[in-house]
Amino acid sequence: MILHDLGKFAGYIPDWLIGIVLLFTTAALALAVFQLVRTMLRRFLEARHPILHTLMQRAESLLRFAVVLLAVTLIVPALPFGTNTSETLHRILIASFVILLGWIAIEASNLAADRYMRRFRLDADDNLLARKAVTQMHVLKRTASVVIGFLTLGFALMTFDAVREYGVSIFASAGVAGIALGLAAKPLLGNLIAGVQIAITQPIRIDDAVIINGEFGRIEEFTSTYVVVKLWDWRRMIVPLGYFLENPFQNWTRTSAAILGTVFFHLDYSAPIAVLRAKLEEFAKESPNWNGDVVNMQVTDSTERTIQVRVLLSARNASLSSNLQSEIREKMLAFLQEEHPYALPRMRAEIAGNTIATLSNGGAKATRSRPGKGH
Repeated sequence: MILHDLGKFAGYIPDWLIGIVLLFTTAALALAVFQLVRTMLRRFLEARHPILHTLMQRAESLLRFAVVLLAVTLIVPALPFGTNTSETLHRILIASFVILLGWIAIEASNLAADRYMRRFRLDADDNLLARKAVTQMHVLKRTASVVIGFLTLGFALMTFDAVREYGVSIFASAGVAGIALGLAAKPLLGNLIAGVQIAITQPIRIDDAVIINGEFGRIEEFTSTYVVVKLWDWRRMIVPLGYFLENPFQNWTRTSAAILGTVFFHLDYSAPIAVLRAKLEEFAKESPNWNGDVVNMQVTDSTERTIQVRVLLSARNASLSSNLQSEIREKMLAFLQEEHPYALPRMRAEIAGNTIATLSNGGAKATRSRPGKGH
C-alpha cells in the first residue's frame, strides 16, 4: 500500500525535477566518496610517501572537481531529461571538461616551476644565479597562468553556439571593436609583455637591492602586472612592471651582490691621516661584515676650516655594507675622541692688534678687545 502511494505520488513529480534531484544527489555522493578516499590515502601517504602526500594536497581541489565531473557525466544519460535539456547539459559538461584541462595545465606548470625553484637558495651570500632563475620562473609562471586561463575560458565559451557565433561576428567585423578592446587592455597587456621582457633581459631579479625614486629596498615579489619592493623600513612599494623598462633606477646587485660602502669624516687640518688609515685597516680586519677586498682612506676635499676624509669599504652585500659603515663610523669617532681629540673640527681664535677674530665651522666673528695697561 505504501509503495503504491509512493508510486502514485511520484507520478505527479515532473521529470526535470527528478533529474535535478538525482544530479545533485550524485554530486553529493561523489564528494562523500572523495572525502572518504582522501582521508584513507592521507594517513597512508603521510607516513610512507610524503612527496605524494604533498602533491595530493596541492591537487586536492582539482581532484575533487574531476571526481564530481566524472560522476555527473556517467549519470546524465540515465536522467529523465528532454532532448534540449540533455544537449545543454552535454555542452556544460564539455565546457567543464575544458576548464578541467586548463586547470590541470596551470597546476602542472606551477608544480614544475616550484620544483625547479627549490634547487636554488636565495639566502646564500653569492646568489646571483639563484636570483636569475627564481625571477624567470616567477614571471613565466604568472604569465603562463594568465595565458592558459584566457585560452581555457575562450575554449569553454566557444562550446556554446551563441557565444561562438557572437565571437565569429566580432572577429569578422571591421575591427573597430577589436581596436577599442586593445586600447582598453593596453595597461594589462603592456605589463604582461613587460614581464616577459624582464624575465628574459633581467634588469631586476628577486632579492635585488634597488633605489627607485630615492627609496632603497629589495625586490620581494613578482606578479603578472607589478613588482613588490620591500623598503628598508619594511614598507612596500608597488611598481608596475612597465616602469622598469621605461624609467631609470639603480640596481646595486645587477652583476654581483658585493658593493662598496662610503663613510665621510670632516676633520681638522692637524688630523694624522697615516695613523687613522692604519687604524681603519685594523677595524676593518676585525669586522665580520668586511669581505677582505677594499679598505681605503683618502682626503677628497678641503675648505678654509676642515678637510673631508672619505673611507671606502667593501662588503658581500648591501645589508652587510650598511652595518659595516655604521660600525666603522662609530669606532673611528670613538678613536678620535679618545686618542686624537685635536683632530676633530674645532674653533680657533686669532689676535691681530686690538681685534680678536674667532674662526669656527659656522663662520667668523670679529670683536674689538679692551685696551690694557701700556696701551
